[in-house]
Amino acid sequence: MSSYVLHSGTDAELGDRARAVRRTVFIDEQGVPERIEMDDKDAEARHFLVTDDGTPVATARTRFVDETTVKVERVAVLDAYRGEGLGERVMAAAEQDASERGATSVLVHAQRRVEEFYIGLGYEAASEEFEEAGIPHVEMVKSL
Repeated sequence: MSSYVLHSGTDAELGDRARAVRRTVFIDEQGVPERIEMDDKDAEARHFLVTDDGTPVATARTRFVDETTVKVERVAVLDAYRGEGLGERVMAAAEQDASERGATSVLVHAQRRVEEFYIGLGYEAASEEFEEAGIPHVEMVKSL
């Protein structure tokens, strides 16, 4: 039986464990170059992490990109935990935190293969397809 706990905090508090999930999903699974995945924005971000009996299994981070817009980035769930609602859980926490900090909208650069996931959460496409790290993406937005 899994014992999921959601954590939120600073890079100093959660960054290393969040990056472990991101390394597995983005670098190891998807082939994103480390220099792209491990950028310089973690220190300014708020991190969200789901653990299963203490093991990091899902993550996301948020950053304000202007006074009222938060960008949710680096949403990742380990393969063995997909389909259990953990992506929705980290997104809900990120959106709630953004709203509590004064954001009125959220944006994501969604990989096209998971665009339907974000549509299901109320996001709408706001751009044509573009490439990030060699992967097709679309910008999506949601009002809070």
